[in-house]
Amino acid sequence: MFKLDNQLLVELGLGSLPAEEKNKMLAHIYETLEMRVGMKLAEQMTDAQLDEFEGFIDRNDEAGALTWLETNFPNYKQVVADELEKLKGEIKASAPQIVAAAAEAGQQLSPPQPPVDSSQFPQQPPATPSA
Repeated sequence: MFKLDNQLLVELGLGSLPAEEKNKMLAHIYETLEMRVGMKLAEQMTDAQLDEFEGFIDRNDEAGALTWLETNFPNYKQVVADELEKLKGEIKASAPQIVAAAAEAGQQLSPPQPPVDSSQFPQQPPATPSA
């Protein structure tokens, strides 16, 4: 069907992100796509279908949910493809800002500084009491 991987990020203009940011972005894309497809399909479901499908989700039965979708919504793969294309367009349009924000965040993280050695500074002479 489709792959959420580094190649997708390169296609979207996000290939220069640091590895940790790439992983976060892929997770965000997956979650957003899952939510959008779910909402789109839920709009087409009767209350009974929605309850039945939610039963699979509540039981963490991904295989059952997939089989149910294939049976009840044979066009669900097209819904996924359409929503992915919309999401890709949105991300491509924002890619320069995403890369710039990641670069700025990376620059703000400075390496740890060694502790200050106070022996490097001249010592103040002790104050003398005035009489």
